[in-house]
Amino acid sequence: MGTEEIRDLEERIAELRKRIPPHSIPPAMLQELDELEEQLEKARGRERED
Repeated sequence: MGTEEIRDLEERIAELRKRIPPHSIPPAMLQELDELEEQLEKARGRERED
């Protein structure tokens, strides 16, 4: 599942970045982006361990 999970997280991050407005970024969007990037980092770490 590692590669699939990483790909899914990368797609979700890219989609979220497209939706972020150039000005006055809602805090909830920044928090979601941070959480997704953290999950991606963890998934990549697990992939390296295998």
